[in-house]
Amino acid sequence: MIDSTTEVKETMQDDTTTSTAAEVDFSERYSDVIGKVNETLDKVDWSQVGRIGKASGVLLAVIVAQILIKGVLDTINLLPIVPGLLELLGLVVVGNWSWNNLTTGEKRSAVMAKIQSLRKEYLS
Repeated sequence: MIDSTTEVKETMQDDTTTSTAAEVDFSERYSDVIGKVNETLDKVDWSQVGRIGKASGVLLAVIVAQILIKGVLDTINLLPIVPGLLELLGLVVVGNWSWNNLTTGEKRSAVMAKIQSLRKEYLS
């Protein structure tokens, strides 16, 4: 019985020594990781980060806007008569624009000139 008590005490001392070693090892690794992170942050060109931040902010705003628009359109589609009315409104708007801009040769030429100027402006 005395032998078993001695074994338990030795096991407890080994556990305490192991946990202390693990704490020291963790603190050393933590210090190494923090040091490497600081070195990496020192190498960053912070003047470029502003542009990246603005670009990511615009991207985030566009994503949020698209989610909101999708929610509104899904809600509208749940109403029984509204989607049909919106389709009819779209047909009326396209028909009106076509009547105003495509009925004569001069108007068609003006539309083509406008399309060509927009193509030159944005694609070249």
